[in-house]
Amino acid sequence: MATTHAVDQGSGQYQPKGKGLVLETVAAWALALIWIAPLAYAVWAAFHPPEFSTRFDLLAPLTLKNFARAWEAAPFARYFLNTFVLVTLVLVSQLTLCTLAAFAFARYEFPGRGIIFALVLAQLMIMPDVLIVENYRTMSKLGLVDSIPAIALPYVASAFGIFLLRQTFKQVPRELDDAARVEGASGLQTLLKVYVPLGKPVYLAYGLVSVSYHWNNFLWPLIITSSVESRPLTVGLQVFSSSDQGIDWSVICAATLMTSGPLLLGFLLFQRQFVQSFIRAGVK
Repeated sequence: MATTHAVDQGSGQYQPKGKGLVLETVAAWALALIWIAPLAYAVWAAFHPPEFSTRFDLLAPLTLKNFARAWEAAPFARYFLNTFVLVTLVLVSQLTLCTLAAFAFARYEFPGRGIIFALVLAQLMIMPDVLIVENYRTMSKLGLVDSIPAIALPYVASAFGIFLLRQTFKQVPRELDDAARVEGASGLQTLLKVYVPLGKPVYLAYGLVSVSYHWNNFLWPLIITSSVESRPLTVGLQVFSSSDQGIDWSVICAATLMTSGPLLLGFLLFQRQFVQSFIRAGVK
């Protein structure tokens, strides 16, 4: 029987060979096609007249009317503004709180530090959806229902962010910390001038994850909001696509591309920086 794997002499790991390599390549392409198919259909339908949304004709005329109709049919300008404010509020809050907490866990000794950090890690095992009812009660008591702060408050601190930055700060040599203290720098100055600059790749990687998640978050904003003044793009798109006037797939696909366009454009323009940041942000 032919062997389908060989041992890499450098790393000691098994590498695919022969039929195994062919099967893995075919499987990878199949998964890629399955992943890209919905996006490819959305692009086709958005840039062609409605009569071609389910009929593929290479000679079909291109049009931008679907985007104009979608923009006029719903207050997407307000949805974009709400989403931008939401994502910015959450990201700034997370970076501030996670940086301070991670620095304390990485460089300070205080009673109960291990227990408190264990409680932070325990939050990683709790799905946010489990807390929806309690979060709604809390927002109701605070009088924040149907507002952007109500969407953001449950996410202003991140256990994953604290853990990731703590691991990053622990890799900073103590000598740099001591040198900053000798120069008369306070703890906050040491954090801002030594630790934060050295953690820029991790901050970028975490920022990308946070922005992507909260830009696409749907369930919690759907429950806590009920008006145009506070709805983000995901909820606005759902309300728009569930219109009782019938379904026009071309317009819906155009609206979908509009809402996801900023993230797709950002990834296409900065994909190399994205990948490098995630690689350098690996937890050791």
